[in-house]
Amino acid sequence: MLTRWQRHAAAHPRAADAAVALLLFGVSFSGSVLSTTEPSHRPAWWTGVLISAVGCTALLWQRSRPRVVVAVTTICAMGASALGFLLTPLLLGPVMVALYWLAAASDRQVTRGYTLAVAVLVGATALFADAVNHSLLLKTLNPVAWILLSAVFGSGVQLRRAYLESLQVRAAHAERIRIARELHDVVAHHLTLANAQAGTAAHLAATHPGQAKQILTDLTGTTATALRELKATVGLLRQASDTDTPLEPSPGLARLADLTASFASTGLTVTITTEGEPQPLSAAVDLTAFRIVQEALTNVSKHAHTETAYVHLSHAPDGLTLKVTDEGRPTDPGIPAAGHGFGLIGMRERAHSVGGHLHAGHRPEGGFEVTAHLPPHPENPEENRTT
Repeated sequence: MLTRWQRHAAAHPRAADAAVALLLFGVSFSGSVLSTTEPSHRPAWWTGVLISAVGCTALLWQRSRPRVVVAVTTICAMGASALGFLLTPLLLGPVMVALYWLAAASDRQVTRGYTLAVAVLVGATALFADAVNHSLLLKTLNPVAWILLSAVFGSGVQLRRAYLESLQVRAAHAERIRIARELHDVVAHHLTLANAQAGTAAHLAATHPGQAKQILTDLTGTTATALRELKATVGLLRQASDTDTPLEPSPGLARLADLTASFASTGLTVTITTEGEPQPLSAAVDLTAFRIVQEALTNVSKHAHTETAYVHLSHAPDGLTLKVTDEGRPTDPGIPAAGHGFGLIGMRERAHSVGGHLHAGHRPEGGFEVTAHLPPHPENPEENRTT
């Protein structure tokens, strides 16, 4: 019921403001009759109703002119107090609502300034201009407390709104990072592979035309796969209302054999070994494992003089440990050291995003090794640290 009212109020703000003003004006009738403790000096009730009518009418502009509305409703409250009305919440309603909206829409400095000014003016009027001489507690502390409370509630709404907006910004940033990482992995792998295949085919075209033709056929498959994965990744940017064909499932370890086979035409032979009983992995962890292997093998193809690479998968109840090793050497001294380069950074970020960790570095016996441990299901990354 409350959610339906909130949706209606958001869709028809003027009608919602009018309803609030009418409700407060209705309450002011009882406030005008019950707002004095001295029946013999009770002011005419209609004066309180008239003052409340002015204050409630001003609330119709609370969204466009919040500061002006606070000033008008404050003057109305001061006038009611000067006439001898006791400022209970029944008569303070307009100024409380006005302060609430001001606090919800303005910064803290403005809210503090206006709240302090309203509290001082209303309190001073009740203290020095009270014609009925109400008790000090009722005529000063009580209205000041209600005024402060309304400002606090408005500030709380603003803080909650800012918090929700920050969550949305963080979620959007995380999604952009995820898409950028996917694009990097897809483009880096497939373009590297396609470049190697094209170079090999050109080298063999004159002497071994049959092999060159087979490599060109593989190149067609590589580019087709790249286009499919790029379409799936860019498809993440589609709106929910788009009615395009469904995207293919995200790659995972089930496609590891196809991945390693794609390197054969570049002259790199990849051997896969497994250990332990395979455990169910969440889609996010499965994709992370695949992308880490993909990026690691792409780095081997680009930066190492070797014809062999090894992928070892170790399954355990607490997760998956994968190793990608080679026995080659860097192609040039400018290759980034262990722990540097966008490829290694991306692999570490992927592992960390699901609560795992990754280590990459040169092996004492030669070559390079990438080791990652991933939990079966994503965990809180703040509880883990990459190495």
